[in-house]
Amino acid sequence: MKPRWVLLPAALLVLLGVEPLWALAASTGDPKVARFLFILAIMLLAGKLSGEMFERLGQPAVVGELIAGVILGASMLGIIPVAPDDSLTEIIKLFAEIGVLILLFEIGLETDLKQMFRVGRGASSVALVGVTLPFALGALFWLSPFVPPEMNVASRFTTAIYIGATLTATSVGITARVLTDLRVMSSLEAKLIIGAAVIDDVIGLVLLGIVATLATGAAVSMLDVGWAFLLSVGFLVVAIAVGFAAAPRLFGLIDRMRVRGVLLVAAFAFALLIAAFADLVGSAMIIGAFAGGIILSRTNQFDTIESQIKPVADVFTPIFFLSIGAQFDVGLLNPFNPDNYQVLAIGGALFVIAVVGKLAAGWAVPWRKYNRPAVGIGMIPRGEVGLIFANIGLTAGVLTEDLFGAIILMVIGTTLLAPPLLKWSFNRWKAADPP
Repeated sequence: MKPRWVLLPAALLVLLGVEPLWALAASTGDPKVARFLFILAIMLLAGKLSGEMFERLGQPAVVGELIAGVILGASMLGIIPVAPDDSLTEIIKLFAEIGVLILLFEIGLETDLKQMFRVGRGASSVALVGVTLPFALGALFWLSPFVPPEMNVASRFTTAIYIGATLTATSVGITARVLTDLRVMSSLEAKLIIGAAVIDDVIGLVLLGIVATLATGAAVSMLDVGWAFLLSVGFLVVAIAVGFAAAPRLFGLIDRMRVRGVLLVAAFAFALLIAAFADLVGSAMIIGAFAGGIILSRTNQFDTIESQIKPVADVFTPIFFLSIGAQFDVGLLNPFNPDNYQVLAIGGALFVIAVVGKLAAGWAVPWRKYNRPAVGIGMIPRGEVGLIFANIGLTAGVLTEDLFGAIILMVIGTTLLAPPLLKWSFNRWKAADPP
């Protein structure tokens, strides 16, 4: 890093020093609004400054954004609100949710569906290994004598299934951001990773529904499992089929309107609406946003939409990554605190299982030649999907506070590990040509 770039950390520190100034607005306006504006401004600027700093260090910008979130989080500076009783916590979460939806929408715009179908069998194989192996290893670990009984609040079997389900998740948002930064989104590896991650999310939703039902003490039949799977897959297929038929005409009409920014607003609203509809029918909002991007990639206005949505993503997407980092409790890493021993041990074991299980998925397509380590590494980060699983488990009474902390360690660890390793693997073995 050149000497002038040492100014970036200094600028970041100066920026953090202005946060308490929100209190000065209490006498002239609404302190809640002023505080929110300060927090939002600091998150955006800190994300960009830290991203720039890490790119200058040869690492993906997303790593800088995640670490900036950790620094701004409750366990360090306490600027980003994460406490349930803080009125701004839910607002930041909503902005972060929009960020990941726009990220997935952008990925959908850049996805060539024909090429995705060409690697469909390979992506399914990667997803199958990437789900089965972590699930089995995680469940078996929890049922082993290494885990003390007091770590269970639900039955040991229910908790084991939940641990296994949590380990199956793949954060398509984290990996896709790194693939975009590395300019390899058109590669065979990227198609395998994105396709497998979407399949992972569908299977993960089914597993999550099963565990949530088990936590209430109700029985789960194979019919329930099959219906949940068909619902998730069916939404994706039907949404894309209907969208391909209707979207070109609809956006052709919108493009003829004269009001400024109408095409961008319509595309943004379309992404939000289809994400909301996905959630309404029992699928995942991120899958809905991804489908929305694929649909609009077939319109004549694709180039304009793609270029205009990028500034929107530049604003909202960093908020998502900073919010993930903010939820990490740095105190859990203190090895001198005896209360942390059990959490660190279990978190470390889950981290190893999470890495090994997904890394093995890179070798799931023996009939194709490609960068196998890159595909395996690309499946490692749990990101927002792992956090969603952890939060639902804690709320449903399946996880103890200690086990919740161990899972968060695993999620943050895999999220921080994957970006630099992914860049290294592409530098070391390069990317295959698009199929």
